[in-house]
Amino acid sequence: MSRTSVPAASSAASVPHSADPSLPGAWEDLVTTALLGTDRRTPAGAAPGADAPKTLLDAAAVATVRRRAGLRPARAAERPRPAPRDPRPALPPAAARRLAMLLADRPGTSGGGRRGTAPDLMELLPQWLAAANAHGFAAPAPVLPALLDAARGRTDLRPAALRFAGPRALWLARLNPDWRFALRSAQGRGISLPGTVNPGDSGGPEGSGGSDAPENAESPLRLWQEGLFAERVALLAALRSRRPAAARELLATTWATERAEDRLMFLDSLRTRLSPDDEPFLELALADRSRTVRATAAELLSALPGSAFAERMAVRAGVCVAVDHTRDTPTLTVEAPHECDADMERDGVTAKAPAGRGERSWWLGQLVEAASLGTWSRRLGGRSPRQIVALPVADDWRSELHAAWCRAAVRQRDAEWSRALLGEPAAVEAGGPGAVSLAERAKLLGALDATERAEWVAGFIGTHGLPDAFQLLGVCAVPWAPPLGRAVVDALDIARDAGSYPWSFSGVMGLAERCLDPSEAGHLDALLAVPDEPEDASPGSGGYWSEAFQRLVTTLRLRAAMLAELTPAPPGRS
Repeated sequence: MSRTSVPAASSAASVPHSADPSLPGAWEDLVTTALLGTDRRTPAGAAPGADAPKTLLDAAAVATVRRRAGLRPARAAERPRPAPRDPRPALPPAAARRLAMLLADRPGTSGGGRRGTAPDLMELLPQWLAAANAHGFAAPAPVLPALLDAARGRTDLRPAALRFAGPRALWLARLNPDWRFALRSAQGRGISLPGTVNPGDSGGPEGSGGSDAPENAESPLRLWQEGLFAERVALLAALRSRRPAAARELLATTWATERAEDRLMFLDSLRTRLSPDDEPFLELALADRSRTVRATAAELLSALPGSAFAERMAVRAGVCVAVDHTRDTPTLTVEAPHECDADMERDGVTAKAPAGRGERSWWLGQLVEAASLGTWSRRLGGRSPRQIVALPVADDWRSELHAAWCRAAVRQRDAEWSRALLGEPAAVEAGGPGAVSLAERAKLLGALDATERAEWVAGFIGTHGLPDAFQLLGVCAVPWAPPLGRAVVDALDIARDAGSYPWSFSGVMGLAERCLDPSEAGHLDALLAVPDEPEDASPGSGGYWSEAFQRLVTTLRLRAAMLAELTPAPPGRS
C-alpha cells in the first residue's frame, strides 16, 4: 500500500485549514490568516508560496458571496420624521453664496509670517452670523452640515451658529453624534417646574414650533436629577438665562447632595442675571463645607452692592482705611487686619496667603474688593471716588489698596469708580493711578458705555501708541467708533513711517480688519503704496506694510459687501 508523503510543517501555524467556507468559523479563520499574513499562516487548500495570497482572496470572495446570500431581510427601520419648518424668511441668494464661501474657507497652513493681501474669511464668519441673526434670516438647508461642523470646531461660534441654524440643526444633531453639542446647548427649553409657569405651555418650546425640543424636555426635573453632568450644566445655564428664579429653585432641589466640584460649577451659573433675589441662596452657600464654594458665593454677593454681605465687608474694610488729617496733605493710612477670624472665614476670606504674599496684605485685599464701593465716600469724609483715588497713601500701601478697588469696581460694574481708577488716558502714567496691569485696565473699561470706552482708548493710543493697546482694543464695541478707528490707523501709519518692526503690529492689524468701520476703506488708499524705508528700518518692512494695508482695505470692502447682501431690499425693488 503506497503512502502519500506530506511536507513537514515549519510550525503549527502553517498547518492548512479547512477549505470549505461554509463551515462554522471559516470566515474568522480567513480574517486571522489575512492579519497574520500568508507567509506565517498558509491559507486552507493552498501550498506555501506565491499562490497563497491568491488562494486566500479567492476563498474570501466565495465566503463573502455565501454570507450575503444567507442574510435574512431585516425589518425596515422607522423613517425619520421630517425636519421642522423654519418660519423665518429665506436668506437672499447673494448672502447664501457668501455664507457658502465663508464656510468653505480653511485657515492657511503656511508657517510664514506674511499672509499676503487675501482676507481671512473664517474670521469674518462671526460678524456675518451676527448680522444675519439681527435680520432674522433662516439658514439655507444645504449649508447646515458645514455650519454645524464649523460650530463644532469653534465653541465661540456656537451660540450665533445655532441661533441661525434654527430648529433644523437640532433635527440633524439627533442623526449625527458629531453634532450632539447642539442638543446639549438646547437643553433648558420647554422647562416647567413646580410652582412656575412654562412660557411654552401653549405651543411647545419658545421659537421651536413645538418640534425641536430636546427629547426629555417634557421632564426637566428628571433630567436634572438623572442626566449627565454636561447635560445638567447646559440645562441650568439655559434656564438661568431665561428664568433666573426657576434655575435657582432647580439648583436648590439637589444642592445638599451634590459633590463639591459640582456645586462650584453650578454656583458659577448664577453669575448670569445675578440679582438681589439670589442673596438668600448665596448666604446659605457661605456656610458650605467647601472653601472654594464659599469663596465663589462671597464673590457673587460682593457683586451685589446692597447685600448684607457687602455691608459686613465694608465695615471690616472701613476699620482698616482712614484719612490722616494731621499731615500737611490729607493722607490715607492703612492698618491691615492682624488676624483672619472665624467670621471672616465664614464670609469667604481665605486665610492662607499665596506664596510670596504677606498674610495681612492678602486679608486686606479680600476685604476691600468685597466691600460695597458706595460706602467709601461716607467713610472718607464725603469725598468722590476721583478725590479718594487721588489721595496719597502712607507706608507703601497704595498699590495694594488701588488694586483691590480695581477688582471691586470691575465686580460691581461701578462706572464712577472705574473712571477714577483709569484716570485720564493722556496721563504720563499709562493706565491711570489705580490700574495694575493692562488686563485690569481692560476690565475697568468694561464698566463704561461703548462711546466713552472708545474715546478713552483713542486718547490712550494717541499718547502711548499701540504696543500697550491690544487688550484695550479687545473690549471696544464693533465696529469701532470713528475717533477710535482714526486713532488706530494714525498709529499704524506712524509705525510704518518710522520703519518699525512690522510683525509687532500684526495682532492690531488683524483686529482692525475685523473691527474698523467698513466705511473707512476709502480713507486708506494713500497707505497702499510701498513706502520708502528709513536706513534703520527692518528689512522688507515697506513691502509688508503695503501688503497689510491692502489686505485691510480688501477686508473692509468685503465686510461692506457682506452687510449690503444681508440688507433686505426696499419694498417694490428686487
